[in-house]
Amino acid sequence: MDNMPVLILTVSFIIFLLINVPIAVCIGISTFLTILYVSGSIDGAAKIIAQQTATGIDSFALLAIPFFILAGDLMGKGGLARRLVDFAGTLVGRFTGGLAYVNVLTCMLFGALSGSSVAAVSAVGGFMIPEMNEKGYDKDFNVALTITAATTGLLIPPSNIMIVYALVTSGVSILAMFMAGILPGILVGLFLMLASGIISKKRKYGAGKKASLSEIFRAFMRAIPSLLLIIIVLGGIMGGIFTPTEAAAISVVYAFILTVVIYREVKIREIPQMLLRCGITTAVVMLLIGTSSAMGWAMATQNIPQNVSAALLSISDNEIVILLIINIILLFIGCFMDMTPAVLIFTPIFLPMVRQLGMDKIHFGIIMITNLCIGLCTPPVGACLFVGCGIGKTTISNVTRPLIPFFIAMIAALMFITYIPQISLFIPELLKLINV
Repeated sequence: MDNMPVLILTVSFIIFLLINVPIAVCIGISTFLTILYVSGSIDGAAKIIAQQTATGIDSFALLAIPFFILAGDLMGKGGLARRLVDFAGTLVGRFTGGLAYVNVLTCMLFGALSGSSVAAVSAVGGFMIPEMNEKGYDKDFNVALTITAATTGLLIPPSNIMIVYALVTSGVSILAMFMAGILPGILVGLFLMLASGIISKKRKYGAGKKASLSEIFRAFMRAIPSLLLIIIVLGGIMGGIFTPTEAAAISVVYAFILTVVIYREVKIREIPQMLLRCGITTAVVMLLIGTSSAMGWAMATQNIPQNVSAALLSISDNEIVILLIINIILLFIGCFMDMTPAVLIFTPIFLPMVRQLGMDKIHFGIIMITNLCIGLCTPPVGACLFVGCGIGKTTISNVTRPLIPFFIAMIAALMFITYIPQISLFIPELLKLINV
């Protein structure tokens, strides 16, 4: 067997990545060089790349991504975080280290609304980090907690990365992925609360005052318009009223009415800049999807997924061991690669193997996304890490040590998610969404 195509694909991709070539360009060039070697024709390789790239983004479901990005931007700028902070504070603020619990719960709620971990770090961190600093919580602890808690919004729907995963795989419903992420997202949040609670008790961080039922009710009423977005999106999709793509468009309309018309915290003059940011982000994502589709075709023609599967299964045929190895690989990948390209590249490699072990595609998708969420909090490419340090006015070196207990908590949650499939599959099975 000629191993040269695999060598060209792998080595060229790593070299371009190391010299800071944009990831989509890395994927495109390394794929082109591989196909060029196999076909021996520049014209033929160019045609294959163009065809596979166009085919990869030719999907109605992908239209949901720019809409959710725009809705998340509106939510992030529209002052919704403050209302969610107030509501979370009435629920959990009275406990020892209550502000830490408020931080995690708000990140879970806001991340779910915006579908963006970076938006959650920015919006929630902008309120919570200064407030926690003022109440005597350690600054680096506050930043570390916000960085890790913000990732829960990528598991709790709606989530763009789940849409990408559903499109990479065949026969996976976007709604099923959305539903599968709810319990794992909550589980990660609870583990982070547990870690922050232990640290808060050890450091004797104070508790807030207990909220009365009337205060809880008032805070809830103020938060209802924001929380309704989740109900509208998921309820509409589950009820068959609209598709995930149509739900994304409706979320933009709702977010616009809420933030521009009702709360008036986003000005009309800010909308063009938001649209520009949305267009740039969408273009990057679409280019990634297109070039990754071409890379996936090249890997399939060279039997790379089958060879990787055979290599790992030669180490052990024990499901527990194989899943542990895959988790370690994905955790490592997450440190050096953003979520979207990681899902696009490594799903076709690992999915055939886990299917051989009898694992459900939806369950594996949640495992992969959970792994990559941890990568968002690690250098050198962790987006949440850099944004959080910027907002908290601290450095990565200062935050590294406080991050360790939260990494341990997230990895512990990951192990539960990996080895207890029902955490991911319970709700989809309850709603009869498996194999939809």
